[in-house]
Amino acid sequence: CLVTQILTGLFLAMHYTADIATAFSSVAHICRDVNYGWLIRNLHANGASFFFICIYLHIGRGLYYGSYLFKETW
Repeated sequence: CLVTQILTGLFLAMHYTADIATAFSSVAHICRDVNYGWLIRNLHANGASFFFICIYLHIGRGLYYGSYLFKETW
């Protein structure tokens, strides 16, 4: 999950321009001109959502089972 985020983020960063005048054009370039750029962008966006869902589930599981009470953890 995290490895996919890092790899897709690196590939996107290779083609992205942070300049205010060309940022939108660089995203359009990624989606249209880069091979499977649309797929990499969607994987990165959906992977981030999935990653945060996993984090929230992990925290919720710890709260539900009361693992915050274990003194050995702290």
